[in-house]
Amino acid sequence: MRKLLAARRMNRSFSLAPVNPKTMLRILDDALRSPTAGNAQGVSFLALSDPQDRATYWERSTDEVWRSTSARFDGFSRAPFIVLALCDPAAYTQRYAESDKAASGLGEAPEVWPVPYWFGDAGMATMALLLGAEHQGLGAAFIGTFRNEQAVLDAFDVPRGVRLFGTILIGHSDGEAHRSRSLNRRVPRGSRLHLGRFGQRVATE
Repeated sequence: MRKLLAARRMNRSFSLAPVNPKTMLRILDDALRSPTAGNAQGVSFLALSDPQDRATYWERSTDEVWRSTSARFDGFSRAPFIVLALCDPAAYTQRYAESDKAASGLGEAPEVWPVPYWFGDAGMATMALLLGAEHQGLGAAFIGTFRNEQAVLDAFDVPRGVRLFGTILIGHSDGEAHRSRSLNRRVPRGSRLHLGRFGQRVATE
């Protein structure tokens, strides 16, 4: 696992090489074994591989200005699989309204949750998917939802109320990815690891 985590990188430029659908299905299925609060199982994946569906995703989730000016769009757009990581807040409110969870007071509405578990679960499933792609020798990239969330969901008949946590692109790297400037940031892991009290740090390898 340590090697897998160390090797994982966001791939920002894909080749046109196809991905075996059976391999992709296995990665997706495995990722859904990730933790889920109260066993609510409110996270799902919507995988898009049809060229027209992928084109629709890019048309709905971006605009013409970005597509024509971004240095990354061509590399992104070649990814043969686009996976929408979806989460359903209602699955969690309904689960936490059940008798064994009712005392939490979280069964009323999404607004009462101080930390929305559906986003936490979606994050864990997304990380599992990224690691699964790495394990299979595939490249993957996570894209946040910055605009047009509902337009994207409506294009693929996703029920109202379900949220788009983010999008994962999966395919084979073409080796031409633009290096992210974020990689220039260096925050020692040891500065983020505390024992006993915040600020009591330990050395890491």
